Amino acid sequence: MARLPLALAIPPLTRRPGLDQAGPVNYDDPITDFTRRSVTVEGVTKTVYVAGAGPAVVVLPEMPGISPDVLRLARWVRDAGFTVHVPSLFGTDGAFPTVEGGREVVRRACVSAEFRAFAGGGTSPVTLWLRGLARQAHTACGGPGAGAIGLCFTGNFALTMALEPAVIAPVVNHPSLPLDDPGGLELDAADARAVRDRLDRDGLTVLAYRFEGDRWCTGQRFAAYRALLGDAFDGRVLPDTAANPAPPPFFADLVGTPHSVVTAHLVDEAGHPTVRARDEILSFLTERLHPQAHRPLSAT
Repeated sequence: MARLPLALAIPPLTRRPGLDQAGPVNYDDPITDFTRRSVTVEGVTKTVYVAGAGPAVVVLPEMPGISPDVLRLARWVRDAGFTVHVPSLFGTDGAFPTVEGGREVVRRACVSAEFRAFAGGGTSPVTLWLRGLARQAHTACGGPGAGAIGLCFTGNFALTMALEPAVIAPVVNHPSLPLDDPGGLELDAADARAVRDRLDRDGLTVLAYRFEGDRWCTGQRFAAYRALLGDAFDGRVLPDTAANPAPPPFFADLVGTPHSVVTAHLVDEAGHPTVRARDEILSFLTERLHPQAHRPLSAT
């Protein structure tokens, strides 16, 4: 079995000052403004949180789960005019990301049959289920197609979901797999060819983000995407100085590098580079899933 990366083997660290007094529970998200559904795809049932109206967008969780920051992003997508679907794939839904809990979630995911965390593993099997979710969501919500936003551990899943014809707006944020190969892609050879052919055939573009110094999603990885996808890959890089300097403990103490552009490391201030990235993602989704909003008015 492949060894876990060094960062996952370090002993637990003390939380940053100020968090112990209130406790992580104060930062949990109750997810009361979403409808909790059980969705079955080919006999496998998972929990999916759904909210909003309009074309479907699947917002995937990032390690160590559906955090309050992931839900904040999902609400932004919802409020931009979409029906957002957030599937529960690992961790405790709505939990604030701590070092202790997060490390255990990563360990379990790395040995799960649903995920391929290390080089040579190929495409994660869970992406078949996610493609079915996108198909069902698009059928229910209508519109020209569905969007998919991957984050961190699930970053590349949004690209693989483009093998489902309904998915026409894939967003790949700081993809971290495979964990042990900074220039690798979490795709087997056949799926890589199929994804490239689908993007070429339908003229699709993949929007992607990373921080310049991210050691989990490196420049080598973006170069590998570009080599595979060519001009269909729109990879955008933010300076490390744009990252939130005080993210939740899991990101501060275990991830240990600028990483989560539109979630944990986003700085929610007007005009900030991470907020501009968020707005670019929302525009990308709108242009593809609400094309009528960008059509010029007919002359009268």
